[in-house]
Amino acid sequence: MANNHRTIGNVLRGVWIRICASCARHLFPAQLRMPFYRWMGMKIGKGTKIAASVDIDGSAPELITIGNNVWVTRGVMLLCHQRDLSQYEVGKPVMDCPLKYAPITIKDGAHIGIGSIIMPGVTIGEGAVIGAGAVVTKDVPPYSIAVGTPAKVIKTFAN
Repeated sequence: MANNHRTIGNVLRGVWIRICASCARHLFPAQLRMPFYRWMGMKIGKGTKIAASVDIDGSAPELITIGNNVWVTRGVMLLCHQRDLSQYEVGKPVMDCPLKYAPITIKDGAHIGIGSIIMPGVTIGEGAVIGAGAVVTKDVPPYSIAVGTPAKVIKTFAN
């Protein structure tokens, strides 16, 4: 949403999301964090743990769906929006480019390594492992390991 289209309702919603995010970020143990993330609008399955110091996109947390028994480790960023640079041109301020939003889905049993960044529109498959510091810009298949910047699948486990 562009800054010039804010309503009092949107501002209050943003304040609520930031209060929930701040509380969740510092609570211990992880089970105490889950209600705050759900109150932000995230959909989170049973047995999922989100570590301290995880950054959740406050502009659209309702676009984040996390399955059962997922582990999201410290320092991870889940981003549901980014600038649409498809019409960016020389001399144009990048902040004039509109934002585009897309959901993030993390399927059951996945593990998101320390400091990873999950970009908008990404689905991480069931049982997938994302290596520390990876920047995930594309879908990761089930039961695969993805590492690097940008993340690449280095191994897939067969049934």
